[in-house]
Amino acid sequence: MTGPDDTSSDALLAFILNSLEEDKAEDVVKIDLRGKTAIGDYMIVCSGRSTRQVVAISEKLSDRMKQELGRASKLEGKGSGDWVLVDTGDIIVHVFRPEVREFYQIEKMWMGGEEPMPRPIS
Repeated sequence: MTGPDDTSSDALLAFILNSLEEDKAEDVVKIDLRGKTAIGDYMIVCSGRSTRQVVAISEKLSDRMKQELGRASKLEGKGSGDWVLVDTGDIIVHVFRPEVREFYQIEKMWMGGEEPMPRPIS
């Protein structure tokens, strides 16, 4: 059995992607953050069709990680169901309703191989 610290970020990534696929997450985008930031190794952005599915995808992912890997994760935003962040430590998962995802376009900030430029404060 694998302990909480025995799972590499690549193995954890595969586990998370499998969980998202099982729960019918849509438009799954994987972003490699290694060498770009210290917040984690990967970011995953995906969509659920409704607030109910967004919450279910994130809760099931968190539950599976705890049950099968012995690894706790933090959930934020579950109350509204528009955008739930699952922080696993090495990997950050954003689960959005499609309209909310389109509004924030969070993956575009990290895509393209360069860290986003900070915006000037006026």
